[in-house]
Amino acid sequence: MLDIREISVSYGDYPVLHDVTLQVAPGEVLAVIGPNGAGKSTLIRAVSGVIPIQKGTIRIAGREMTRSAHAERARHLAVVPQARQLPGAFSVYETILIGRTPHLGWLGHPGQTDHSLVRTALEQTQLADLAQRPVGELSGGEQQRVLLARALAQDTPVLLLDEPTTHLDLQHQSAILNLVRELASVTSRAVLMVLHDLNLVGLYADRVALLAGGRVQHTGKPEEVLTRANLISIYNVPVNVIPHPDYGTPLILPNGRKGEGVQIHPHSNEV
Repeated sequence: MLDIREISVSYGDYPVLHDVTLQVAPGEVLAVIGPNGAGKSTLIRAVSGVIPIQKGTIRIAGREMTRSAHAERARHLAVVPQARQLPGAFSVYETILIGRTPHLGWLGHPGQTDHSLVRTALEQTQLADLAQRPVGELSGGEQQRVLLARALAQDTPVLLLDEPTTHLDLQHQSAILNLVRELASVTSRAVLMVLHDLNLVGLYADRVALLAGGRVQHTGKPEEVLTRANLISIYNVPVNVIPHPDYGTPLILPNGRKGEGVQIHPHSNEV
């Protein structure tokens, strides 16, 4: 569904991504991980067309998207960005309805199908009770769910998520990632998702791409990529990796003495 071939991106003379190749099949969740500055958010921006690529190709279902217009690309992929930029005076419902814009055409007006998709997205993200609330009155976690709902209402075959669990408590982290997992399976969406929390990656991703220095260092199933050797090499911190007691997925444990402040997935903005 999503085919990224040898793309490279630079900011001025500073190279950020080098010959990155990734494929995401219909119904698959591919998680991209890596240390801060690895280029993960840049990858999302490049695929979504926010920033240009210097070389390489991006295809969705065989269709060349590398230099397509933003409106055309928006009919094929939806993005949940890391930074929230929502119109504070708009209601939750109105903000989610914006996700239908690429399908309406010039001066188009939303119809029954558009409103139905918005209502479904509200229910899926547990926002129905807040539909008429101004977005500016919402908490950070609620705004994050609005961003996801807007992307769901956009109804595209590819979904890009840049740290979708930022600002969410444990309950809503689980709810959102379970929803993403279900959407991929049931609707055959291809999901490319950037996550810092490696344990969530182990639980929810079908495959993992480990990015460092702007290059893909490892790809494979969670148990193949989230190994002690790989993580120590890339993150440069001592960790242990054991099977999750309930699910058997990789469980990553920092292996530092109390007070050393070891972190293997800090939450912060990146290049």
